[in-house]
Amino acid sequence: MDSASYLRHLGREHAEFRACLDGDLSAAVEHCGDWTPYDLANHLGGQNHWAAAAVTERRGDHTVPAAPRERTALVGWFEDSCAALTRALDTDPLTEAWTFHPPPTAGFWQRRRCLEALVHRWDAENALGTPGPMDAGLAAEGVAEVFDTMVPRQRSRGRAQPPASALRLDATDTAHTWTYGPGVPVARVSATAEDLLLLLWGRARDDDRAYVWEGDRRAGRLVLEGPLTA
Repeated sequence: MDSASYLRHLGREHAEFRACLDGDLSAAVEHCGDWTPYDLANHLGGQNHWAAAAVTERRGDHTVPAAPRERTALVGWFEDSCAALTRALDTDPLTEAWTFHPPPTAGFWQRRRCLEALVHRWDAENALGTPGPMDAGLAAEGVAEVFDTMVPRQRSRGRAQPPASALRLDATDTAHTWTYGPGVPVARVSATAEDLLLLLWGRARDDDRAYVWEGDRRAGRLVLEGPLTA
């Protein structure tokens, strides 16, 4: 995807997340510990400001006060964070920026923030019982990001070791394929790009009927233990 596509998707994901703030802010967010939609908004909005500073100020130590608790104030705060991020990212993707993984460019954040919003929009909607679909192409980009960015980050921070064998993942709706691990894959798992992304981010179980396994499933599941993402 190009930067214009990321920005379009980012705007849509932000708008859909913001709509969730009209719902139950105390609902439990599955897969995110004891978080609620308020905590998701606090996290996503705070990270929006952090990423904006990474581009405009080229630094990674920007801090943001916690989001307000009152609903109207929270919504305004979140919308302001989205606007700040959009302004910062509406630039040449080759613009120099601080990043936590190569490349050190604004383009890194165009992709990263779009995919962060995608997953947390799903989290918020799922908490409210109304998880909407993901764009298939964007979800496939999210799967790629897990392997080219998130996994190397986990390893560099000492949180994960390379797998002993390889697993192949096939996206049934986009025809994308990925192989993670050394050598010939010991197993293959097939599903939509959305379902593969949810699996890699720990939002779904690999024994769900959405996943079709071939080969040594036990060995394949070990490859996914990672942890692959933060």
